[in-house]
Amino acid sequence: MNITDTLLTAREGAQVLQVSIPTFWRRVADGTVPKPVKIGALSRWPRSEIIAVIEAAKAQRSAA
Repeated sequence: MNITDTLLTAREGAQVLQVSIPTFWRRVADGTVPKPVKIGALSRWPRSEIIAVIEAAKAQRSAA
């Protein structure tokens, strides 16, 4: 994560991945999406990590 990396909420992360919020949390639970950065009681994800999930899926698709 770099210093200018935007932190996303679960709702925003789900929007980037175009999934529902419950599906987003299921992907966190199964390890597809990284665990959040905790700031007090808040959960946030660096945008770069969400984009990395998409890039990994694209790479896996190409390898198959």
